[in-house]
Amino acid sequence: MKTNTPNIPCHETDVVVIGAGPVGLFAVFECGMLGMSCHVIDALESLGGQCAALYPEKPIYDIPAHPVLEAGQLIENLISQIEPFDPVYHLNQQAVFMKEEGADGWCVTTTTGTQIRAKAVVIAAGVGAFGPNRPPLGGLADYEGKSVFYMVRRRDDFKGKRLVIAGGGDSAVDWAVSLAEVAEKIYVVHRRDKFRAAPETVRRMHELAEQGDVVEIVTPYQLGALHGQNGMMTALEVTDFDGGSRMLEADVLLPFFGLASKIGPIADWQLELQQNHIVVDPSTCETNRAGIFAVGDIACYKNKLKLILTGFSEAATAAHAIHPRVFPGQALHFEYSTSKGVPL
Repeated sequence: MKTNTPNIPCHETDVVVIGAGPVGLFAVFECGMLGMSCHVIDALESLGGQCAALYPEKPIYDIPAHPVLEAGQLIENLISQIEPFDPVYHLNQQAVFMKEEGADGWCVTTTTGTQIRAKAVVIAAGVGAFGPNRPPLGGLADYEGKSVFYMVRRRDDFKGKRLVIAGGGDSAVDWAVSLAEVAEKIYVVHRRDKFRAAPETVRRMHELAEQGDVVEIVTPYQLGALHGQNGMMTALEVTDFDGGSRMLEADVLLPFFGLASKIGPIADWQLELQQNHIVVDPSTCETNRAGIFAVGDIACYKNKLKLILTGFSEAATAAHAIHPRVFPGQALHFEYSTSKGVPL
C-alpha cells in the first residue's frame, strides 16, 4: 500500500477519490478497471470509514453473495480487490480546497498542504465528519468510555455483560441480535413499540425475546438516569410516558441515536447542496460542476436509496462517466470483468 511522502507534496493522477469508506474504495476498483489511476484522501488514520472506525464487527446482510458479512471483513475484501491498481492513500488529512485548472481538471489541497492534480474528483465522503448523538443524561461524560459506548468494535468486549441498547433504528436492532450470542442480558429500550429497522432483523429480535431470557424489549420507555460510581454503571433508570419508572440492572449502555454529521469544507466548494447532501445527475453521478462527481451516502437525487449496494452502483456509473475526461477521443469498449479480468 502506497502512502503520501511528506517531501513530495504535489501529485498527478487521473482521479482523486475523497473518502476511503466502502464506496470510495470500490470507486478505485471501477476506475482501475477502466485504466485510470487514483489517489485517495481520508480524514481518518486508516481505511474503511465508518465500517472500520465505528463498527468493524457489525454484521451486514445485504451484500450480494454474502448472507452475512462483518463490516471489517468487507473493508479487508475491498482493499484486497483494489491492490492490483496500486492506489495512493493520503490518510489522516482532509481535503480542504479545490481549484479548477481549466480543461486539465482540478487541484485538490489537503490539510497537510499536499496537492493532487487530477482530471476528475469523486466525493465519497459518506455522511461527512461524524460523531454520535448523545442522550441527555446527567453525568454522562463520567461514564463515557467506561460503561457508555457509542460503537461496538469487538463483540467479545461485551461477553457476559448486562447491556442496555437504546434506540429504534438498524444499529440498535442489529446489535441486539448480534450481541445476544455473547451477552448475559440485553434490554432494548425504545420510546415506541415500532422499530425503524429492517423488518427481518426486527422479527429476529422479537423472536429472541420470545424464545429466551437474554433479550428483553422495553417499550415504550426512554432513558432516565444513570446509576453507579467512578464511571462504572450498575443500573439505568428508564421512564414511561405516564410518569412511571423502572430500574434496569446493567453494566453497559449502548445508545444508538444516530450520527451528527457535518460535510466540512465541501460546503464551500460551490456544489449544489440539499440538506447537506450533494445533488448529482443519477445517470452520471456528476455534480453541477463539471469533473466533480459524488457517490454513496453524500450524493442525492430523487428516490435515492441509502445502501452500500447503491453506492457501489454509483461508483461504477461515475467511473464510466469520467473515462472520456481522462481519455478524450478514446472509445470505451465495455467488457464484463469475467471477460476482461483484473491486472495481476
